[in-house]
Amino acid sequence: MLLIRFFGGKGGVGKTTLAAAYALGRAGAGERTLVVSTDPAHSLGDVLATPLSGQPREVAPLLWAAEISGEEQARRRVAEITEDARHAVPREVLPAVERHLARAADSPGTVESALLDRLTGLVEEVGARWDRLVVDSAPTGHMVRLLSLPALLTPWIEGLARQRERARGADRLLAGMLGGERERPDPLLDRLHARRDRLEWLRARLRDDALVHLVLVPEQLPLAETLRAAEALEGGGLRLGRTVVNRVVPDDETGVLARRREHQERVLAELAGRFSGTGLVRVPLLPDALTGAGELGELARRLGEL
Repeated sequence: MLLIRFFGGKGGVGKTTLAAAYALGRAGAGERTLVVSTDPAHSLGDVLATPLSGQPREVAPLLWAAEISGEEQARRRVAEITEDARHAVPREVLPAVERHLARAADSPGTVESALLDRLTGLVEEVGARWDRLVVDSAPTGHMVRLLSLPALLTPWIEGLARQRERARGADRLLAGMLGGERERPDPLLDRLHARRDRLEWLRARLRDDALVHLVLVPEQLPLAETLRAAEALEGGGLRLGRTVVNRVVPDDETGVLARRREHQERVLAELAGRFSGTGLVRVPLLPDALTGAGELGELARRLGEL
């Protein structure tokens, strides 16, 4: 059983509820389980009926939960980089660098990258502090982007490191010609090398020890988005777990909902063909609000071990 699970899908299909229920089930099976939300519109705390923050807190026996803010992580990361810059760039250009970094703190790319850093830290703790990590991802496009970042960022960081090394080489040459002082450490270059190595490690860990469970309801638009996400994730070297089809109308349903079954069956048939290798889990339309440990426990039993 792979220890890292992502739940992702179109907004409103129930992925947060399913992620929480799965995490509760693993905790009930005796595993130290952490469930985290990376969705900016956090609702994991609502589903678990308890307030959450960026730091994991125990919400049930062997179950911890957290809601990660990409913006908060970005501000912390930019502050670290700014401090490094104060020791590595000439004083006359430092104010301009600080202004640029202050603006960068709110940019989407910085927020995504900082969120990935936090996720990497949690993945590093799987096997030591946690037996299982469950991630309630942002809606599909954001999830695919986040999981693709290790492969996208690595060559970019390597290019930055090469540029920095060339600049330092010119500085060394000039210092040697002028009899200058000995070469000083370069915290920016050290940070670039460390980040490249960490991204490569995360990419390998996700490839070897993670599954992505795509969640949808049996309708045409979520189906189309799910099929695109599956292609993108598999193309990026990630493995898909069983696809979860939520809110399936039972066969014995009467009235208005019964009229949706014909369309539902067409969607389910297409899903069964596309995901024949991984399989489907059908979760029926349930009457409860599905919040709190009691109601989630019933849903966890329906999910099984995925």
